[in-house]
Amino acid sequence: MIRKLLRRVFSKAPPVHEPALIPVEKHHIRRESISPGARQTVARLQEHGHAAFVVGGAVRDLLAGIEPKDFDIATDATPEQVRGIFRRSRIIGRRFRIVHVMSGSETMEVSTFRAGNDVDSETDEHGRVLRDNVFGNVEEDALRRDFTINALYYNPADETITDYHHGVADLRQKTLRIIGDPRKRYREDPVRLLRAVRMAAKLGLTIDPARLQQIRQERRANSRYAQLETCKREVAAAEAMLRAERIPTLSTTHTSIEEIASKVMTTLGIQREMY
Repeated sequence: MIRKLLRRVFSKAPPVHEPALIPVEKHHIRRESISPGARQTVARLQEHGHAAFVVGGAVRDLLAGIEPKDFDIATDATPEQVRGIFRRSRIIGRRFRIVHVMSGSETMEVSTFRAGNDVDSETDEHGRVLRDNVFGNVEEDALRRDFTINALYYNPADETITDYHHGVADLRQKTLRIIGDPRKRYREDPVRLLRAVRMAAKLGLTIDPARLQQIRQERRANSRYAQLETCKREVAAAEAMLRAERIPTLSTTHTSIEEIASKVMTTLGIQREMY
């Protein structure tokens, strides 16, 4: 307890990024592109005085012309406050406490803005985050996200995108860029190594050349500590990309899905199917 208090007092405040507020005329995502359940969930939270946005992969995919599989929501409301607003909801998770909000046949994942991983986060000896329920503001939440193209916040009320890390520009320039120090971020969540390659393949992106060396350095060490079930899912998705021949943009990076997947699966003892 004392250690956490000291860490919070003496930790350096994260740099404040002046966000870009992008109007609908420039990004072309209309509120009708958001599912009815997600729109209603954001509206209810805002009606109760909370900030709320559609975030992450849904915004990224819509910008890329891909229909999202689901819509995640971020808010300044705590899980208990969200639970109190929505009758059909439940709090889940241990490492990350989130709320599943049900609306018709839809289930929305609602998460509270979180502070950076260097504040009161429980990690193992390798730097992997084990538990993180420190709430923060939207700026801190954007800073702790993995890739710039996932740090996008869409408000259905005025159809604007708040972009803290030039994610829209990166997506247009076909660049996948991690937020912060790559080595530290990969140690926090080792599965990001596979996720980065899979996302680059899915969206036809090139991994930021300045980060490739860090990926190579961290790849072997991090694969030993990746969560088994999550790793299985990421490997399966990567294999699907491989079978669909969706990886031409990665050929110049010398960081292939086959190479990373093989090393991770061998370390974790996952049986790989041959195609």
